Amino acid sequence: MMASTEKVLFAPAYKDVALAGVYEISKILTGAQSLERTLGAVIAVLSSFMQMRRGFILALDEDGEPEITASSDASPRPNGAKTLLPQKVIDHIVATGVPLVIEDVSIHPYFTGTAYRHLLPPMTKVSFLGVPIKVDGVAKGTLTVDREWNNKLDFRLEDDVRMLTMVANLVGQAMRMHTLIARDRDRLIKEQHRLEKALTDVRQPSAKPSPRGKSDFIVGESAAIKALLHRIEVAARSNATVLLRGETGTGKELFARAIHENSPRAKGAFVKVNCAALPETVIESELFGHEKGSFTGAVNQRIGRFELANGGTLFLDEIGEISASFQAKLLRVLQEGEFERVGGTKTLKVDVRIVCATNRNLEEAVARNDFRADLYYRINVVTLVTPPLRERPGDIELLAKRFLDQFSRENGIDHSFSVKALDILSHCAFPGNVRELENCVRRTATLASGEEIVESDLACWQGCCLSATLWKGHNNLVGVHPHPTPQPTLPPITAMPAPKAKAPPAPEPVAPPPVSEPFVAPVEVAPAMAGACADHALEAMERGLPHECPAPDNCPVVHPTKSERERLIEALDKTGWVQAKAARLLGLTPRQIGYALRKQNIDIKKF
Repeated sequence: MMASTEKVLFAPAYKDVALAGVYEISKILTGAQSLERTLGAVIAVLSSFMQMRRGFILALDEDGEPEITASSDASPRPNGAKTLLPQKVIDHIVATGVPLVIEDVSIHPYFTGTAYRHLLPPMTKVSFLGVPIKVDGVAKGTLTVDREWNNKLDFRLEDDVRMLTMVANLVGQAMRMHTLIARDRDRLIKEQHRLEKALTDVRQPSAKPSPRGKSDFIVGESAAIKALLHRIEVAARSNATVLLRGETGTGKELFARAIHENSPRAKGAFVKVNCAALPETVIESELFGHEKGSFTGAVNQRIGRFELANGGTLFLDEIGEISASFQAKLLRVLQEGEFERVGGTKTLKVDVRIVCATNRNLEEAVARNDFRADLYYRINVVTLVTPPLRERPGDIELLAKRFLDQFSRENGIDHSFSVKALDILSHCAFPGNVRELENCVRRTATLASGEEIVESDLACWQGCCLSATLWKGHNNLVGVHPHPTPQPTLPPITAMPAPKAKAPPAPEPVAPPPVSEPFVAPVEVAPAMAGACADHALEAMERGLPHECPAPDNCPVVHPTKSERERLIEALDKTGWVQAKAARLLGLTPRQIGYALRKQNIDIKKF
């Protein structure tokens, strides 16, 4: 019978069926699905073209154990081919690397006493065919089918073997591509982690003992920073979950490290995860780990971040960005300290201190059902608020010098700030907080014309500070970017000499070409007595009482009493609804006029 088929690969009727089947299978293998789904679709198509009774595809791991299985029907046993196919059959196909053809399964020793033989229909002859799936010349799986002999079927085993061999070759190429993609993915993830760690080591100074404790890598001497560090030292003594809240760029990661360094877990690992930077399909594997073969590309077992942080601290940055489906999975491990790896069944227990951070309003997210209320209550145990840079302007000079020193060490140069340049930086708002200040320092140092950075080197002085569009119109900020043209440096308002009459309002400046709003210094300012009078006026407004000035003839403060709302609106109209200018016109501070506007329920117009 073999001699009659040497001139043609298939019988004429079988040839069209085989080509159509191979064509359909090739379309499936070029898709973007996971390998497990792809193999399942292949065996389903093969079943419809071959009239086979049962078929299996096994993909083996490096140890020769079945990693992925696909079956043409619902197997009566769990794990399908792993328990149904005799191990001797798999070993024979893999070891020899050639097809295995058994004409009658019921009399072959490989199937004697096996479950596969017990499931055969009675009084029916069944043939078994198996071919190896090779990757780079090595058998990495098997493709097996069986067919019943009856009076209705007309087939030849050699034709079936040829078709199965072609399908196995296509499957082998698909398995090879999936393996290469998985290896590249793991390599890129490891390289990303290595670069993140190297960048952190370079840009973050090592912690040294200091009178302030183990937090000297945090720069700042303002009252807000000292109060926060004190609360951190107190909170670090326990294992309670800490939620760091604050605007972006305020250094929440450094404060999280300070909690770890001041806690009894300081000798353990400090593991950080940016939840916003990881897609939902990856974050579960990153945090919990995965078992080998749990999904396409999982060629090895992976330890998750929770296991790496066992005995230490795990910092979950941007916790408010995780999806709703993953919030439920995260809640259990935060509550019980237990989890399972992806694809695993063993429950692991860890001892981890959780520190979370977010710049989102979680209360509003809970109200919108974007964030689970039970997870919110679980992480909102000890809440610490990181102050924005505008509330600690005295620290800008210290931070700028520290960032410039780091830049100089990294680039082998010796830069320094002039007194005027530091003074200009100290009056900037920096809506991006410490991160924006660092970028500003590095940009200025890179483009500076000399070793000493002067005021003309600053982007805001040159009128090309593009970040000014972020804070334009936010008049409640402590400082504003200076005017791009040189202006004299004035001493603080309380230190100026006292005039004898009320100071006229400053003239309106001509709008400059840059996008940043210019800083307009008052020509004349209120005396020291006016400051006390303004405080008295604020206290009277807070208590709802009329204000009586002790020296009304010499006081430059405009006291809104009977027509307070009208005077406020009149001053705002004159100054183009800029609160800072209106405050100077009325002789009040920005904080006082802000309180008065809220009290009178006056909405600020924005142009």
